[in-house]
Amino acid sequence: MSTVQAAATVMIVDDDPTLGVMISEYLEGQGMKALSVASGREMLRAMETHTLDLVLLDLRLKNEDGLDVLRELRQRSDVPVIIATGHRKDEVDRIVGLELGADDYVTKPFSLRELLARIKAVLRRHASDYSRRKNSGITYQFGGWKLRSRTRELFDPSGEAVPLTKGEHALLIAFLDAPQRTLAREHLLQATRVHEDIFDRSIDVQILRLRRKLEADLSVPSMIVTERGLGYAFTLPVERY
Repeated sequence: MSTVQAAATVMIVDDDPTLGVMISEYLEGQGMKALSVASGREMLRAMETHTLDLVLLDLRLKNEDGLDVLRELRQRSDVPVIIATGHRKDEVDRIVGLELGADDYVTKPFSLRELLARIKAVLRRHASDYSRRKNSGITYQFGGWKLRSRTRELFDPSGEAVPLTKGEHALLIAFLDAPQRTLAREHLLQATRVHEDIFDRSIDVQILRLRRKLEADLSVPSMIVTERGLGYAFTLPVERY
């Protein structure tokens, strides 16, 4: 397993505590970190303090509709999601879940080896999204600035080159791919965690470093603004070519 996958944090949302413990212990035995909660409400609260790489969401929660939980999660985050259904006949739920943005599904009862294989596959696909964008050769323009994604070259409105670290480059691309939208901290951390040599996991610190290179006045940032309680938004329109 790659370093990125081994270091992944997986949240299990299932109201069966025995199953939650079993999956957690298995994933931790594979070098991952695991958190287990019994409801969507608990999941959303935990996301305020934990950075997640993947969510395993049971659609058959006792007091909640798992599809409603998935809808709300997708409004807040792009974290990869594997949905679990309790019956093979639940084809409609699986289809709706995938249409709502789930990345994969498993049907109970499932083997832990199968679950691990699906988690690894989803994490690989998610991590490669940034690599594809980085290597696609796209050039971004915004407010007189220009970013060449393949070469990691950033130029300010005067044409002067502004150096970017790998983390700053990944973070900026995450913003430029979703301009004028609020992005959760967890989503932004996902964008930078694909690099094994980035050890600072505080998104606020990374945002500050990027602002220092982009903003005219750090005391009143206008390009990357804070949406209190929600995350950050890149305010400028972006052109791609």
